[in-house]
Amino acid sequence: MEIQLLDVDGSARTRAQDLPTRDRVARSILERGPSTAAELANHLGLTPAAVRRHLDHLVSEGLIEPRDQRIRGARRRGRPAKVFAVTDRGRDEFDQAYDDLAVQALRFLAAHSGEDAVGAFARRRLDDLEGRYGSLLDEAPEQDRSQVLATALTADGFAASVRQAPSGDQMCQHHCPVAHVAAEFPQLCEAETELFSRLLGQPVQRLATIAHGDGVCTTHVPHSVPDRSVPDRSVPHLSAPHLRRTPS
Repeated sequence: MEIQLLDVDGSARTRAQDLPTRDRVARSILERGPSTAAELANHLGLTPAAVRRHLDHLVSEGLIEPRDQRIRGARRRGRPAKVFAVTDRGRDEFDQAYDDLAVQALRFLAAHSGEDAVGAFARRRLDDLEGRYGSLLDEAPEQDRSQVLATALTADGFAASVRQAPSGDQMCQHHCPVAHVAAEFPQLCEAETELFSRLLGQPVQRLATIAHGDGVCTTHVPHSVPDRSVPDRSVPHLSAPHLRRTPS
């Protein structure tokens, strides 16, 4: 299955309509997270029967898998509908290119310049995102910053969304183009967490990452923070300890 990566301007959205339907179904699951057949049919403007046919094919290829749907709140009568989620093999269809080369390059950098050099590289590669996202978030109301950041990330192919939790927002990224590399070099995840903290003007906590085998990258953005002033961008925030690389 060949799945194309699209731009985010108007012409790209038009090209998306020309993608093979099966690829559109797979991309929708990747970008929107685990979905039922009915949700996919509604989102893609297809009949439920057509969606199920494509889902069966994607399952047989090992690119997606059915899961039990998580029910929030009171459980309704009847069996919950199955949701379909992208497998690790399915993710490989999206972002396998250049992974081996990137890993080799970072191994060389770590061996010859040390782990600090890898961390410096991880932060440097996000400079462009920080420059582009910074102005968007500076203009956004405080309560909308998580959603503005998620929208900007989605435009760059990270398929991000925000859901509210009792203690704050949870920003989920359903696609990570460097997940395979970050599995060996978590400095990439740490640098991204630091970037989110600077952009949002407060400490955030990384709860899960695709690189460590989770279904999505999840970042918790607390609601209540005493000081909302933007920190000095030259001073990085510490990220979740479990994401740090342990020497082999």
